[in-house]
Amino acid sequence: MTLNTPEYYKDVSLMLNGVLDSIGLAEDNRWKRINMCIQSEEVMSLSHKGTVHVFGSQAEATTTPGLNSDIDIVFCQYVTAVKDFQNWAPHHKNVLVITDENTPPGYVKLQGIYKDHPLPVYNGSCDMYMLDRYGRSVLYHDNSFMKEFTDEYHGPAARTYLTHNLTKDNVLAVKLYAWPDQASHWLTRKRRYNWPSQETIGLIQQTGALLVPVGYTLSQEQHLEWRVSISYGEKLLVWRFNSIQYKCYILLKMINKCFIKPVVGDHVLSSYHLKTCMFYLIENIPAAIWQPDNILLCVDMCLRQLCIWIEGKICPNFFIPEENMFQYKMYGHTPGKLHDILINLLRQEGRYLVYITCDNVGGKLVMACQTPLKELELQSENVANVFNISAVHLILYMIRCAELYVRNFLSFESQVISRMFVCQKPRREVSTIFWKFLCSFNGSKLASESLSKEIPDQRALDMAQELLLWGSTSDVTSGKMKLAAFYLSQSNLQLTEDVLNEIQENYSYKIFDQNYTYEYILESILNEDLSTTQLISQYIAFPVHYHPSETNCIPKTLIPEMFRFIGSDTGEMYVPDIVSVDPKLYLYFLEFLCYHFQNKSLHKKVALGNMIYFIRYEKSKFKDTALNLLAYCLMQVGSLEKAYNILCKSMKLKNQHNAAKLKIAAIINVAFNFLHGGQ
Repeated sequence: MTLNTPEYYKDVSLMLNGVLDSIGLAEDNRWKRINMCIQSEEVMSLSHKGTVHVFGSQAEATTTPGLNSDIDIVFCQYVTAVKDFQNWAPHHKNVLVITDENTPPGYVKLQGIYKDHPLPVYNGSCDMYMLDRYGRSVLYHDNSFMKEFTDEYHGPAARTYLTHNLTKDNVLAVKLYAWPDQASHWLTRKRRYNWPSQETIGLIQQTGALLVPVGYTLSQEQHLEWRVSISYGEKLLVWRFNSIQYKCYILLKMINKCFIKPVVGDHVLSSYHLKTCMFYLIENIPAAIWQPDNILLCVDMCLRQLCIWIEGKICPNFFIPEENMFQYKMYGHTPGKLHDILINLLRQEGRYLVYITCDNVGGKLVMACQTPLKELELQSENVANVFNISAVHLILYMIRCAELYVRNFLSFESQVISRMFVCQKPRREVSTIFWKFLCSFNGSKLASESLSKEIPDQRALDMAQELLLWGSTSDVTSGKMKLAAFYLSQSNLQLTEDVLNEIQENYSYKIFDQNYTYEYILESILNEDLSTTQLISQYIAFPVHYHPSETNCIPKTLIPEMFRFIGSDTGEMYVPDIVSVDPKLYLYFLEFLCYHFQNKSLHKKVALGNMIYFIRYEKSKFKDTALNLLAYCLMQVGSLEKAYNILCKSMKLKNQHNAAKLKIAAIINVAFNFLHGGQ
C-alpha cells in the first residue's frame, strides 16, 4: 500500500512515537493500567450485587491526563437474558430476547418468562413490565432504577462526580451470555488480513453482549427497547491493538478534543466513532503499515475514512453494520463543518500536530524536532514510568469498593465468601487481598469465643494469634489494630505497645484513610510498580470494623457501640451489623488504653491530645463513635464535665441508636452518688 506522503513523515512519526511514550503511553504503562482495570472489576464485583464491568477509555487504557476521560461502570443485574427456551433457568428472573419488523438494527426487546415454566408472558404487566403493541409483557426502562446512584443522568448512565472535573457514569445492564443474532454475520465475514484472529473471534463470541436500557431515538416504543452493546468484545479488540494502533487511536481522540469539538460540539463525533474507524481500518489494511515510522500516515488514513463516512452520513457499527451510528447526528450544517475540519487537517500534512494542547504533545513535539533521535529515545526511556493520572482515579474508586466489601463481608460472611471463591472466580491477586481480612476477622472471632468460656482454650488463643498475625498486613492499620486489641485483651501490654508503635511508624502523611487525597496517591505511586495487594498493604488505612461475634476481643467501651439502647422508656436493644471506627482515632484510643494500664501519664496525655486534635480538625467518618470514645478517655482522667459536653455533641449528631446515652447515664450516676455521699 503506497501513498504520496511528504518525506518528513517518517522522521516526525518516530519523534511523535517518543513523545507519546514520554506522556505515559509506553507498553509497560499500558498493560499495568489494563491489569489494574481487571483487578478493579473483580474488587467491585465483590462489593456489589451482580457483576461489575469497567468499560471505555479507562478500561482500555486509552486516556491521558489531558483527555480526562470518564470512568464507565456497568452493573449487570441478576436477570438472565436468553435467546431461546433451552437456556431458561428455573426460579430465576428470565427474559427472552425478541425482535419484530419494527425493531431497529442494534436494538431488542426483553419479554418476560414465567419463573416456574418456560413460557413467555402475554397480557400481564407489573412494576417492571409493560405491554408492547403485540400484547407481549416486555421489560421497560426509565431513570427510576438509577436513583440509588445519583439524580443526574447522561443518556442511560447515572453520573456522579469523583472530583471537580472527573465523572463516573453508572449504567445498569442485562447480560446476554449468548452471541446476539443481529451480529451473527460478524463471526463469519471475510477478513483479508486475518484481523481479528479466529482465536480472538471465538473469545469475543463467548463474552456475549450487554443489553443497555436505551431505545431508538424516533421509535414509538423507545422505552421498551434495549440497545445491543458488545462492549466487552470492543475492549478485547482494543487490548489487542499493537503499540502503534494504540497510540494512533489516542492521537485521534486528541485531535477530536483540540480541533473538532470546539467547532461542532461534544456530541457529534465521539470516541466510539473513532474506535469504530480504527476497527475497520485495521481489518482492511496490512499489519505491516502499523509501524513507529508510520504513525502520522496511519492518522491520515483514519481521517480520510472519517471523511468518506461523513460525506455519506453513514458510520456502520463494527459488529452490526446495519446500525448507522451517525443516525440523527449528521443534520443541518454539521456534516459540512465536520468535513471541512478534517480536510483542512489533511491538507496541513501533519503540521497541526504542534497545536495539540492535550498533555502538551504539540510543545513536546516541537522540542523533539530540535533533538537528535538517539537523545530523544533516552529521554523517553527516563520518563517511561509516568503513571497516568486517570488510572489513579480508578485506584481511588477501587479502594472505596474494597472498603465497602470489608464492611459487607462482616455482615454477610458466608454469602460473600461463596461469591468470592465460587461465583466470581477472582484472580489470586484479589483473593490475597481479602484473604488477609478474612484471617483477621476469624482470628478475632476465635479469640472472642475462647475468652467467653470460664477457662479459655489456650490452643484456640494460639490459633487466633496465628490468624491475626497472618492478617496483620491486610492494610496499614485495621489488621494490626485487631492484633493490638487482641494483645490488650490478654493484658500483654508490651506486645500491644510494639504493634501500635509499628503502626505509628508506618502511618506517614502518604497514608490514605477515609480522606483519600488525590495528590498523595499520585505522589506515592507515580514511579512505583505496585500490585493491588502492595498498594493496599503499604498505603491504605481502612476503618476498623468489628462484628458482634468479636465482642470479647475488643476494648470494653466499644461494646455499647454494638448494643445500643433505642430509648430509655422502652429498654429495647438495637444491634447493628458492625461497629466501625476511624483508623487514626482508633490508633490513638488504643495507645491511650495501653499507656493508661502501664501508668505512663505523659504518653497517655499525648494520645488523648491526638484524639482531641483528630476530632476537631480532621474529617471523621464515624464521628458519633469517635466522640463517645473520647468521652470515655476523659472520664478515665476524671474530666467528667468535659466528657458530658462531648457526649451531648454526640447525641446532637445522632439522637437514635447512640451509645452516648449509656455513658451520660453513668456520669449522672457518679454525680448523684457524689452529691448523696456529700450530704
